[in-house]
Amino acid sequence: MKKTLVFGASLKSNRYSNLVVNRLLDHNIETEAFGLKAGKIRGLQVKTNLNDFQNIHTITLYIGAARQTEYYGGFLKINPKRVIFNPGTENQELYKILKDNEIEVEIACTLVLLSTGQY
Repeated sequence: MKKTLVFGASLKSNRYSNLVVNRLLDHNIETEAFGLKAGKIRGLQVKTNLNDFQNIHTITLYIGAARQTEYYGGFLKINPKRVIFNPGTENQELYKILKDNEIEVEIACTLVLLSTGQY
């Protein structure tokens, strides 16, 4: 399956980013996590350094547009095949940057995609 990076992963179990990490693991999808705080979600290390990620197919975003700008270069360096913009993460500027670099942009909810078999 598609190796996925949950970008903005929270260690708090009530956050959507935490829930999606668990759902991806439940679906046996190879999962990585990047967050502001290091820790573990169900044994998966949440990393705080973007240089730790390679061969990522999909980035699923859980940070708002205002905080995304500092990571534009990191997204391009990771060079995923697609980036999923979950509700609340929409960003026209980043859409254009990604598309200009031949990275697919998908505006969707990762949890819905997983639950409906469209992931």
